[in-house]
Amino acid sequence: MRSLADLLHITWQEAPENPLIRAPFPSPIVADPSVCPPTESPDGRWHLFAHSLVGIHHYTSGDGLAWEKQRGVVARNALRPFLYREADRYYLLYERTRLFLPFLPWSSHIEVRCSLDLRCWSQPQTLLQPSLPWHLRGASRAVSNPCLVRVGDTYRLYFSAGLVHLEDCGFDEPAHVGVAEGPSPHGPFVPRHEPILSPSPTDAFANLGAGALKVLRAADGFLGLQNGIYRDEQGRSRSAVRMLTSDDGIHFAVQGAPFLLPTTGWRRSHVYAVDARELGDELYLYFNARDDWHWTRGREAIGLLRGRFVSPTGS
Repeated sequence: MRSLADLLHITWQEAPENPLIRAPFPSPIVADPSVCPPTESPDGRWHLFAHSLVGIHHYTSGDGLAWEKQRGVVARNALRPFLYREADRYYLLYERTRLFLPFLPWSSHIEVRCSLDLRCWSQPQTLLQPSLPWHLRGASRAVSNPCLVRVGDTYRLYFSAGLVHLEDCGFDEPAHVGVAEGPSPHGPFVPRHEPILSPSPTDAFANLGAGALKVLRAADGFLGLQNGIYRDEQGRSRSAVRMLTSDDGIHFAVQGAPFLLPTTGWRRSHVYAVDARELGDELYLYFNARDDWHWTRGREAIGLLRGRFVSPTGS
């Protein structure tokens, strides 16, 4: 297991093939990738799960660059997947929604399905329902963006909750990040009463919403990868990815400015949720990005950053 210093001192390079995965018809988006590298998969291939407006799709690859979408949909009315592996069992966690209707408030919960081969999945089991005041906004109820981490004999479920409306996009993004704890990947999970990350008007990169958090274990603590939701100096909503560190996995401190920001082209407006997996001396970080603000114009696709570990002294 690498140290926090190792994880903080990474040289990043964007894959020249980006974007690697574009949205499947008829959806305008493909988002929130979660991956299994070949060293951890049952068939020695890369596997990736991501959602469109239809549901969660399954992709496979021989090199982590050229991806082939598998037939069918893993879960409908589902989004924001996260893949967790323990021994020979795979757990796919995701946000489950009811059928979207514009005149109904948003309602979602977190489910899990299990598999031994990443193709045949168990029936869904509910892991977490919105239950605390910061999970709610008016009649809307939302918990999303699951990330499961084992800490000793306890399993921590990091998740987003609540909603903030982005006027220039016409849709909502997560307001807070919280933690629930349980004795197994099946729970039962009990959420902490207060969020661990919330928006702040003084935080330049999370002044609208806390967004999502993916957490990696380190030998001496925890690394958080957060895509905060913020308003830039021109008054436009944005999202960018930055690093946070923690000794206990509960209290996180921001480490510098974001390392993955919106730029131009396919990632012009927002860079969203990530998943990072180590392979050899590199960290493969998959992310999705958006090319325009409003939902009637914007398209989202998936890309890759490859990070090479270097010592803190650069030697």
